[in-house]
Amino acid sequence: MPLYVVATPIGNLGDLTARAREVLAACDGVVAEDTRHSGKLLEHLGIGGKPFTALPAFDEAARVEPIVRRLLEGASLALVTDAGTPGISDPGALLVRRAVEDGVPVIPVPGASAAVAAVSVSGFVEGRFHFAGFLPRKVSHRDEMLAELLPLRAQLVFYEAPQRLHETLLSLQAALGDRPALVARELTKLHEELARGTLSELARHFAGEVRGEVVIVVTGAREEAQPQDPAALEAEVRARLARGERPKDIAEALSGDHPKRAVYQLALKLKANQS
Repeated sequence: MPLYVVATPIGNLGDLTARAREVLAACDGVVAEDTRHSGKLLEHLGIGGKPFTALPAFDEAARVEPIVRRLLEGASLALVTDAGTPGISDPGALLVRRAVEDGVPVIPVPGASAAVAAVSVSGFVEGRFHFAGFLPRKVSHRDEMLAELLPLRAQLVFYEAPQRLHETLLSLQAALGDRPALVARELTKLHEELARGTLSELARHFAGEVRGEVVIVVTGAREEAQPQDPAALEAEVRARLARGERPKDIAEALSGDHPKRAVYQLALKLKANQS
């Protein structure tokens, strides 16, 4: 009857725990994000003939109920995703919730997590971190989320697809200021890369083609980077406009202490009012 939530390797197969292998070998079946991918893992472990049930992210809601019924009928199932811990920006959270609601024991079998691995090597001194997952694709929703994250004095951790990395780094710089950050790419894999620098430096570094899974860790807000007097910011922008500086240059100059996009929009507004 138990549902085991089993973390699988994020790259190096040696990172699978001995307990995870035991659970996968003993359970009645495996619920997998991609049965083909997880089938190769079990084959590597020498575990054959295990029944699989697919639980892809795009159809999780429609497939949960039959799985819960199997659990209630007495089956022990292991929930896995393609890499890392289920339910962490991967399918599984809905199944866990429904299992809990129906009184099914849910047992964690911890292991690899890309977010925790990246934070552990960030070198940033904040004693806490906020996991934000993937940023929304819609610009307005992304801006809203980043505005909420701006004042947090904790490391900010994001997942990102390689083809969107450059754009996301620029978005983070515009919203949060040019903070120190870490881009951890292909963690535990052959071509693992840990790139460090400010958000703008990292955006330049990853301006070309990027491959592999990516974690971004950004330092938290500094005490002086908390919301400041709007009147003082407006006065500074007005003074720079009066000296003939362009809105784009003003936003860049003040991005260390203020969200770049907000300064740029303020400068545009004030310049328009001068016309």
